Amino acid sequence: MKTPQDIILRPVITERSMSGIREHKYTFAVAVDANKIEIGKAVESLFAGTKVAKVNTMNVRGRLKRMGRNSGYTAKWKKAIVTLKPDSKAIEFFESLM
Repeated sequence: MKTPQDIILRPVITERSMSGIREHKYTFAVAVDANKIEIGKAVESLFAGTKVAKVNTMNVRGRLKRMGRNSGYTAKWKKAIVTLKPDSKAIEFFESLM
């Protein structure tokens, strides 16, 4: 069994993800083998007082990078956009960044 810390790896801090905070949408990098149900339960257990309304996931492909003659791909990863219910408590970590 995976712990919530194994499922939610890190928050994604970009301009686009920060604009979704007003609508209670938070973006996380998650484990590649995690599903939507596991992600929702992990968010609710890690951040007390939150209630997840829905979870959208997408696989981000590795991008080609070059350094001189050598080329390779960055690691692929999975991104989850978690929408909280309107009566839910906000995630404090993201609120401190605004």
